[in-house]
Amino acid sequence: MATNIKQLFGQSPSSTALRDFIKSIPGSSNDTPVIKSYPDIVYYNYFAIGLSLQFVPTNGYKPKMGLSRSEIDETRLSLDALDFYNVPKLDPSDPKAKGTSARRSELAFSSYPAALSLSPVADLRDEEGKVLSRPSQFDVSSETTGKDFVQCFGEPDRKGGGVGPSSGSIGIWCEWSKDGVLVEFGGDEAKGPQAWERGKDAVWKVITAFMPK
Repeated sequence: MATNIKQLFGQSPSSTALRDFIKSIPGSSNDTPVIKSYPDIVYYNYFAIGLSLQFVPTNGYKPKMGLSRSEIDETRLSLDALDFYNVPKLDPSDPKAKGTSARRSELAFSSYPAALSLSPVADLRDEEGKVLSRPSQFDVSSETTGKDFVQCFGEPDRKGGGVGPSSGSIGIWCEWSKDGVLVEFGGDEAKGPQAWERGKDAVWKVITAFMPK
């Protein structure tokens, strides 16, 4: 059974709720997080299970860069967002396995191996004040496409990417701000001048769940 992600927001890295969530993910027992600390944000990267947690400092705390976990005051960190990765494994000889530093960073993550469910906000209204008909739960698989996300959440509040030649462009992304969901799409369908025409068939690459705006 998938965890209600929204219940994790505001938790510290050492909270029982967050520890139980990590333990519930297959393969997590051998995955120690790689910490990246900055004064305004701290990342806990679990590469083997395709998960990155973003914490914001609270109560005036400003962590120094490059701290280890033992040096961080986890009681003053609050979970602000989670990144779930869906990264296909490529042969090292494949040209796509090289590319930009951002691409190499993505490939460092495995695909998230557990059930992932998103909860659209209930009673959301359109511009005319009508309540949108949406499911209470959206189950995401490794093959979920842009079309599937739009059918569930409706048209995104923000979107971008997909410009320029496919070899060098940024993949398309969509954000549903009120639901706290940002999706980056991967594959050739998500890049190039016709990316938005083909984007309905693009499979998600990274899902960021954040505190709804």
